[in-house]
Amino acid sequence: AEYMGSSIDSMKEASIEAIGYICEDCDVQCLQSKSNELLTAIVNGGLRAEVQNEHVRLASITALLNSLEFTRVNFEREDERNYIMQVVCESTQHVNTQIRVKSLQCLVKVMGLYYQLMEQYMSSALFAITVDAMKCNEDEVSLQGIEFWSTVCDEEIELIIECQEAAETGQPPQNTSKFYAKGALPFIIAILLEKLTEQEYEDEPDDWNPCKAASVCVMLLSNCCENDIVAHVLPFVEANIQHGEWNRREAALMAFGSILEGPETNALRPLVQQVFNPYLINMLRDESAAVQDTAAWAIGRICEILPDLAVDNSHIEFLMTELLVALDKEPRVSANVCWAFSSLSKAAYDNSNPSDDSQDDSPDTYVLSRFFETVVQKLLLTTDRPDGNQSNLRTSAYEAVMEMVKNSPKDCYVHIQHTTLAIMERLDKILFLEESRFSASERQQYADLQGLLCATMQSVLMKIHEEDAAKVSDKVVECLLKMLKTEAAAHSQGVQEDALMALSSLVERLKVRFLSYMPHLFPFLKFALEKAEHIQVCQAAIGLVGDLSRSLGQELGPYCNDIMSILLKHLSCNDVDKQLKPPIVSALGDIALAIGTLFMPYMEMVMNTLKQASALRVESDDYEMVEYLNDLREACLDAYTGIIQGLRGESEGGQMNGSPVNNELASMQPYVNDLVMLVQQLALDPDRTDTLIASACGLVGDLANAYGHNIATAFEKHQAIKDLLLEGKKSKQNKTKTLANWASREIKKYLVTAAI
Repeated sequence: AEYMGSSIDSMKEASIEAIGYICEDCDVQCLQSKSNELLTAIVNGGLRAEVQNEHVRLASITALLNSLEFTRVNFEREDERNYIMQVVCESTQHVNTQIRVKSLQCLVKVMGLYYQLMEQYMSSALFAITVDAMKCNEDEVSLQGIEFWSTVCDEEIELIIECQEAAETGQPPQNTSKFYAKGALPFIIAILLEKLTEQEYEDEPDDWNPCKAASVCVMLLSNCCENDIVAHVLPFVEANIQHGEWNRREAALMAFGSILEGPETNALRPLVQQVFNPYLINMLRDESAAVQDTAAWAIGRICEILPDLAVDNSHIEFLMTELLVALDKEPRVSANVCWAFSSLSKAAYDNSNPSDDSQDDSPDTYVLSRFFETVVQKLLLTTDRPDGNQSNLRTSAYEAVMEMVKNSPKDCYVHIQHTTLAIMERLDKILFLEESRFSASERQQYADLQGLLCATMQSVLMKIHEEDAAKVSDKVVECLLKMLKTEAAAHSQGVQEDALMALSSLVERLKVRFLSYMPHLFPFLKFALEKAEHIQVCQAAIGLVGDLSRSLGQELGPYCNDIMSILLKHLSCNDVDKQLKPPIVSALGDIALAIGTLFMPYMEMVMNTLKQASALRVESDDYEMVEYLNDLREACLDAYTGIIQGLRGESEGGQMNGSPVNNELASMQPYVNDLVMLVQQLALDPDRTDTLIASACGLVGDLANAYGHNIATAFEKHQAIKDLLLEGKKSKQNKTKTLANWASREIKKYLVTAAI
């Protein structure tokens, strides 16, 4: 305060900068009680009209920007809010560009934080200020004007979702949209479309400029304004899609692609049919690489949003021919072509005729079948391009191969087999390279390539049949274990994670046949499980434990002491990242279900651990922690279910006198009351999710089936549990509805039989 009143501008500037740094770095809750003093110091120190020193004013508006998050109390007071908004709006007109930009950033942040309080300022000031900023020739200023309307759209999209969710529950929404975006659409869309034409031919991918910001804003407006935007954009597309200047052709394509998400498909279909063939496909051969690039991106967008139109037989051959040619273009074009192939394969798969095979729901054929082999081979060749590191091309090509494999029909199975062998050959080849000869950057590329090959191997393993997986399993396991031994794996968590996930896919395919590989795999699995500080690797290892449990059953028993010791240690340690704990808890249930009565030695420790996890409480306004708590509780419910089902084994349902079906379940009876109380607690929790309801209903049914009349009677006495089952029956999710109906039938079965 002493320095704020100083007549020395340099000292005043330093004092205000210090306040700004405090506001930027300190926790919001620590500063809320001081908001009055801080705002007074910031505004009086450098934002009054008589302050002429631009350095002081810039420091003040920057400090105000950093303070906005903890000034809610001030914004809720109309007189204080009016003064703050007046000061900021006046600063947006300053001749100094830096001051103007910071002031506009304040408006952007204010709109994000205090949307519901902005109605009186929108028509009187904010609209005119931000539209003027959007038109500005200075990129920094124009960016903030565009960002303001993107923020408006973000807020209104969230409010639309909130309104829809409230309608589903029969409750009024807490907040409602003011529909600023719809009102401003006729005035701002023309500015944004013109900004799309201002791109530079050699724009760097990471450069953020008004052209790219305008594209994002148009997408957001499309989601906000839905059908209304089509009439405003269509004339621009028609006028420029065949324009003589490349930047106007590219802008037309960008505008077209940006409005595909939001409007109803019936409103979009005539526009897409008009543009797609021949204009859009022909533009893959445009003389401008920028136009080719955007054309490939727009084709991918159509495949996602209007898939039936994209794979129409009338133009599929023409489209595939042009995409294959475009795959040889410069990296940025080829990368978007790869994405177009990914989207196209999914569109073709989703629009194919379903198979009658109950064992394999893949379609018998689809519209891309005759192109499948050529496309996959060309994509694999693309991964070998010497410029594959540019524009993320190599990664995009491998991802396209994965999507083609994932979305392949039965008549392409022989090509999947060939692809499996090709990927194995590449894995084998790369593992023979001597890493010691690589530079640091080459070593990273080597690790990335290993990861991509692992991910692709995982994709093909998920598609091939068990008997074919068995034929190549020796070589696959040899390659993946060798990869886990490499120096790349030692320095790259991604390589370890991808290798473990590929092994998971093989386990799913081989089932109990995988048992012969366990002595070789287990040291690596144990090592990965122990490394809780490497979250993604540990998570992949936990997932592999679950797959091994489901595939090996009781054959996993000899390895369980080590696995259980590590998992229970992680659950009891506060230093282990919380995102690992739900999958660990789920894995306990998988193990229990797999090994059945062999789980008895772990019973007491596991049940006590699950009870502690289930008892966790969090603040209801901490959304991240509420989501974590729901995940943890769902995992606990699934673990309890796995334990009950594992101990029950092949035994029939519970006894009518209330006795458990076998001695192992009898040993669990002391914990049953805790489980009933947990379900009741979840039934009363307003933050429960549909998946949590499904898991709770499943546990209720299993308890009734295991313990018969006594537990069924207990459930019948708890109105909250009855209400939970009723809610489950009304769910829109088939799984939840099925489990709720089954649990109700189990309870009724024992109640009715006992009464008889």
